[in-house]
Amino acid sequence: MSTLTSFAALLTANLLVLVHGTPAHAQEARDSEPAAALSAALAAACRANADQFAKYLTADNAAAFRALPEEQRAAFLKRLSLTDEAGKPLISSDPQQHTVLRCQTSSGSAEYHFGDARVRENLAFIPVTVPGSHASEFGLVRETGAWRLLSLGLLLFDIPQLSKQWMEQDFAAREDAVIQTLRGLADAVQTYVHAWGKLPESLAQLGPAPQDQISPDQASLVNEHLAAGSERGYSYRYRIVPAPDGSETAFELAAGPRTTVKLAGARSSWTPKAGFMLPINTARLPTRTTRRSKAKRRNNLRQPQV
Repeated sequence: MSTLTSFAALLTANLLVLVHGTPAHAQEARDSEPAAALSAALAAACRANADQFAKYLTADNAAAFRALPEEQRAAFLKRLSLTDEAGKPLISSDPQQHTVLRCQTSSGSAEYHFGDARVRENLAFIPVTVPGSHASEFGLVRETGAWRLLSLGLLLFDIPQLSKQWMEQDFAAREDAVIQTLRGLADAVQTYVHAWGKLPESLAQLGPAPQDQISPDQASLVNEHLAAGSERGYSYRYRIVPAPDGSETAFELAAGPRTTVKLAGARSSWTPKAGFMLPINTARLPTRTTRRSKAKRRNNLRQPQV
């Protein structure tokens, strides 16, 4: 999922969760105007500066944010900055003297156009428009004299809850990718059978080969990670199983997570699905009349495709 899509989904979210209390920070990021505080927070996100960004969160959220693993803090900032890398924030004003913040990176830029702030005692709401996306409001709360991020649209910033929700979404996307990888492995096995007239004994035989040295032991059908049976936190298993007619022309593929991930800032863990298994595949071995073309098929084998 792209960061722009993630941000658009975040802007339209209707989830409402309880926000934690707001005791004082040990160190203050004191901005007298809500727009200045919001601009500084987004600028910190643009720079991928997690420590600076945390200064613009309420006390409990800042503590929870700092407790997140580094990769989760980075992912959180990417969602707000709409970029996949650290950028340079450029702040200007439109003709109505509203703040315009641009996050410029080597691969592109994202812009935030602020509207008029609505301030009610200790609460402030600032409409923000991202060109090409939805418009929404950032909410801020005054805490010990400084403005802190409170909400985005109807979504209150609750770092522990949001980190768990986003982690689960990431795992769902990863599990979809695992299913696609299993299908790709099944295709690679079928290609191997068509080329060599037999099933591979292991995934290792599907792995990369030196240039112009493709062989039954190194067929160059999958990358080195899958050939070793592991990729992106999942282990992949392959075995030959008896076919319905009793011959060894069928195979089975399965995948399972290697670890259970602990969610920082939360009291629970998120465990991916126990595993995935494709239905038993029957590999049709070449007959004598088709074996003449095996050499040609071997020449058509390409570098890793899975």
